[in-house]
Order: sequence, then C-alpha cells, then structure tokens
Amino acid sequence: MTQGHRVAQELTFTTSDKTALFYRCWPAQNGPAKRVIVLFHRGHEHSGRLQHIVDELMLPDVTFYAWDARGHGQSPGDRGYSPSLARSVQNVDEFVRFAAVDSQVPMQDIMVVAQSVGAVLVSTWVHDYAPKIRGMILASPAFKVKLYVPFARPGLTLMHRLRGLFYVKSYVKGKFLTHDASRVASFDNDPLVSRPIAVNILLDLYRAAERIVQDAAAITLPTQLLISGDDFVVHRAPQQKFYQRLSSSVKEQHILPGFYHDTLGEQDRQLAFDKMRVFIERLYGEKLPQHSYRYEDRWSVSADCYRALQVPLKPYSAEGLYYSALRYGMKTLGSSATGVRLGFETGFDSGSTLDYVYRNQPEGKNKLGQYIDKQYLNSIGWRGIRMRKVHLQQSIQMALQQLRDKNMPLRIVDIAAGHGRYVLDALTDQHDVEQILLRDYSELNVDKGQAMIAERNLTAVARFEKGDAFDRDSLASLAPNPTLAIVSGLYELFPQNDIIEASLAGLAAAVPAGGVLIYTGQPWHPQLKMIARALTSHQGGQPWVMRVRSQGEMDALVEQAGFDKCHQLIDEWGIFTVSLAVRRADD
Repeated sequence: MTQGHRVAQELTFTTSDKTALFYRCWPAQNGPAKRVIVLFHRGHEHSGRLQHIVDELMLPDVTFYAWDARGHGQSPGDRGYSPSLARSVQNVDEFVRFAAVDSQVPMQDIMVVAQSVGAVLVSTWVHDYAPKIRGMILASPAFKVKLYVPFARPGLTLMHRLRGLFYVKSYVKGKFLTHDASRVASFDNDPLVSRPIAVNILLDLYRAAERIVQDAAAITLPTQLLISGDDFVVHRAPQQKFYQRLSSSVKEQHILPGFYHDTLGEQDRQLAFDKMRVFIERLYGEKLPQHSYRYEDRWSVSADCYRALQVPLKPYSAEGLYYSALRYGMKTLGSSATGVRLGFETGFDSGSTLDYVYRNQPEGKNKLGQYIDKQYLNSIGWRGIRMRKVHLQQSIQMALQQLRDKNMPLRIVDIAAGHGRYVLDALTDQHDVEQILLRDYSELNVDKGQAMIAERNLTAVARFEKGDAFDRDSLASLAPNPTLAIVSGLYELFPQNDIIEASLAGLAAAVPAGGVLIYTGQPWHPQLKMIARALTSHQGGQPWVMRVRSQGEMDALVEQAGFDKCHQLIDEWGIFTVSLAVRRADD
C-alpha cells in the first residue's frame, strides 16, 4: 500500500517562556480532522525527517503535527541546548495542548508517537503531567544511551561542575542508525541535523530516564513500545523494565529483529508501521480506557511502598545501623543547626519548618551549625519546596487573571496555609482582592500568620483562623464563597484518600462554577526512604512516612470532586507539582 506525498504547513507556536518553536502540520485529507497524531523526533534531528512517517502510515483522516525541539532544526536556540529537560517536557505539554486547540480536536482524541530522546520527553510528560490523551507509541526510547568511553557519565558530571555549560558532540554516523541507504545519506548530509548536545541536557536525560523507568507503574496510558533488535545507540534492558512496570491495561511490546536505532526510519519500517496502524485504529475504535484509582491508596505500588516503609529495620542490619547513626548525628551535631532543631521540635513537615525552608537563611549556634544548616536547606527536597513556592505564586497570578477575565470577585481561601508566607507574598500588590482567608489547624501557625498579615498591612482584607482542612461541612459553609481555593503541601502528608475526598467535596460545595482550585502533588520523591527512616512528623513525633500519589491519582480525586484541571507546573527534579483546576457547573 502506498499513499501520496502530503504537503506540510510550516508555522510556529509560542511557548510559555516566549520562545517561537517551529512546527509542521499535515492537515487531514478528508475534511476537518477528528483525530490528531503528534510526532516527536529523535535527538539531533528535526520535523522534516518525519515526512515519511506521515506518508507511509496511510492515515488520511488524521492531522499530524511535529515540532523542531528548541535548539533543533529551524527552532531558535543554541544547537542541542535547552535550559533543562524539564523545560523541554513542559514544551511538550504546551505543544500537544496547542495542537488540540489549533485542530479543534479534544485531548482524548490525540495520540503521540515519539522516537529515542523524543520518547524520553514524552514518557516523562505522561508520567509527570498525566495528560488525558488517547495513547502513545514509543520507538527505541533512549532511557540509557550507550556511552562507549569508560566512566563517561561521572566524568561529564564532574566536568559540568567545574566548567559549567559545554557541548558533547555525537559521532554516530547514519550507517549505525538504519539500513536504508537514502536515510543514511540524508542524515549524514542534512545541514539541519545538529551534532552537539548540551551537557546539562545529556545528564538530565539520564536522570529523568532512570526516574521514569523506576516509577513507570505511575503510567496508566495505553502504550505501544517498539524495540530495535540491533540497537547500537541505546540499551534494551531499561526499555523492557519500563514496559514491565507500566500499569496500563492496554499495552504491547514488539521487538523488531535486525532493526538499528532509527526504528521508524529503517529499511523494513513497514513492519513497524503495520503494528502501529493496527494499534492506532484499535485505540480510536474503542472507548477510551479509564484507569480506576478507586483503591489506589490500598492496592497499588505506592501503597506497597508506603507499607514497606512503616516496617522497622532490623537494628543490626547494615541499613538499620546506617539510619540509626544518621538519626543520632542529626540529634547531636545536627541540633546546633537551627533548621534541624526546629524540625525535631515541631515536625519536619510542620508549617514552622516550611516557613523556615522558604526563608532559606542558614542559622546555627556556631560555625559548624551554620554549615550543617546550609547543607540541610540545600537538600534536593527543600530546593523542590522552594521551587514549589515559586510555582504557587505564578499559579496564583494566573488564577486571579482567569477570575478577572470572567468578572468574578477575587475571594481567596487557603485551607492549610502554615504561616501563610507564600500566599501573602503573592497577594501583597493585588489591590482588587476582596478577601483573603487563611486557615490552619495549629494555633502557633495562626498566631504567626496573623503577625505576617499585620506586617504587610493587609488586615483590611485578610484574616487568619483556626480550621480543619478535612472537615467537609466546615469548608462547604465558607462565606462569602471563595472563588480561589488553595491546598498546598497538605494532601501529600496523608496516605488515605477518603479524607482528601471529603476535603475536596467541601471545597467543591464552597467554590462557585468558574472558580479555581490550586492544588499541589508529589508524584515522586528521591528521599522518600531517608525521610521515613530519619525524620519525624508533626503528628506526635512519629516517623514521617509518606505515600506518593501519581499525578493521575491526584488529578482523578480533583476531577471526581467537580474540578477540571487546566494547567500544571513541576520542578526540574520531578518532585512537586502545582496544578490549576476550574470548578465545573453541576449537571
């Protein structure tokens, strides 16, 4: 079967950081499209090298989109550079949502097809953002690039710390990518194929890939994985681990014998295209699969992990001795550091600790205490918390503008505000805010928060009161009705979902249609074990054991309550998310 050459439109779309990225669009041939497929190219390449996929898949009723990633092809930026892999993943989210709006096709009727590095971007996006698309096809995802120089990765890490940004040049020739002679020649001679890759992106790629493979159980999207049988560029083992761990009810893996790394550009690529076409038609021909998160807090990988962390370690095991020594060191030497001491006094998950982390000013009884405090505040978890504050403030501004555009009053409630610093900092110059209500369970936090309100001269519009964030009736009776509700850093502390459902139901009863909910999530944490074994919580000094919720699980709870997610931000480490959702009208 053959299909004629489809002509692409060449355009640009603008990202959230005001970068105009080049993309190609191949409109459906039989009138307005009801289906969209978004293509993502390999590293070093560009959308022009995907023309054959559009032509040879033979799906004339599908509109195709494909970008040139930043730093690639006709998109701007230094070749092979992006500020971070997280920024590129955010751009993936923005591009797919742009394609949905541009084509007037809903997200649930969009599929994505991605190769190599593009497949890592897409799988990270699906893990971190939990988009409600139809499905994804990943071809030879670059979860672990074959670096043939011994100790290349630690060497690159050290050089990056010493030298800062530099570029690593790829010497892979076309003959190691495909058996197709025309594709080999075009790759070797294409002036838009960029050989360099920025070292920060190469290292980010490794870190993100390890995280996604490790936590692939969080992914529930229908997935087809195509693996090249003779791949000289990336390792197969992580690809298969990723597939085995997927929670998708619809998934299939195909190993293509003899294929080199350019799976979709191989000489016998029709073998891959035939499998893709069947998968695509099957997904579009059936009702969109919906993963049930109903019992996720009991029957899931995250629930198993949570229960495992509750089991005490054997005291004389190597791990038991290590964490015993760590706790002893934190309570002795660590007590000279103000932040560590505060954590043991109030809980490392308390509002007081959170406010101290936000201030980010190391303090101690002596030089050693100040040094320990600096290391403590610079831990990856606390850096993520501070980035979450930035994202919260950005999201508050976005939510306020949405409310202004709808001519709705600006009435804000934060149901677990801690000291309220991040909310008050975000609202100090917002003179059209009608009311700010901050609530917290702790009298100490209420007192501290009231002092902050007075310091900022906001007593005319803001007040702080004691309140239970899980009391449905208390939240439902908030008056006047808040139009912006904020829940930050609360739900992550509690493993069970029933109390969160009650909290969200109360907010849904209080917030009118068109109002906005800002909520945070923690889909993954690199220090989960250390936190559980060494740190104490605000709940009577008990170990601080957390159950991570996938973004899909958190979004499902919010949607069930009556809110529709519309936007999300996540830090560069993949730890903390901040999302916006709009209260939909009751049926």
